[in-house]
Amino acid sequence: MSERSALRVRLEQLAREFAKFGAVGGVGLLVDLGVFNLLRQLTDIPVVRASIVATVVAIGFNYLGFRYFTYRDRDKSRRTKELSLFFLFSLVGLVIQSGVLYAATYGFGWDSPLQSNIFKFLGIGIATLFRFWSYRTWVFRALPAREAVQTAESFLGQRRPQPDKVRG
Repeated sequence: MSERSALRVRLEQLAREFAKFGAVGGVGLLVDLGVFNLLRQLTDIPVVRASIVATVVAIGFNYLGFRYFTYRDRDKSRRTKELSLFFLFSLVGLVIQSGVLYAATYGFGWDSPLQSNIFKFLGIGIATLFRFWSYRTWVFRALPAREAVQTAESFLGQRRPQPDKVRG
């Protein structure tokens, strides 16, 4: 395979991964904004606290979507470590998006429902870039190539000939 075609394959894989990440994230965004706006309209919870509660609900939803849809083919052997890293990086993302909303609300006094949604959305966008990088790099790690082949072969029920037992 030439370098150019290898690069094309890698970019296509990355595009598929990004599309799946976006699909899960898009539904998570709807969950986040929906819970946020319900809390804003039905309770007296301050805007940033409502955002934090909504984001925590979305984080739970997103973990399930990422683990069982976007990254279902990734290493599942270290689930405790995966969950710990997922929640750590999600917490960093929560701080990023809450920081944007906090600055808009309390720094600039922009706290109408429309302004709150705009800055919540902006914060989510910035935090999403961080989350995409951190989840794919540290949380949902790719299987090493040899393990991936063995996993695929065991799934398909096929056996690969051993190098020293070449058929003639």
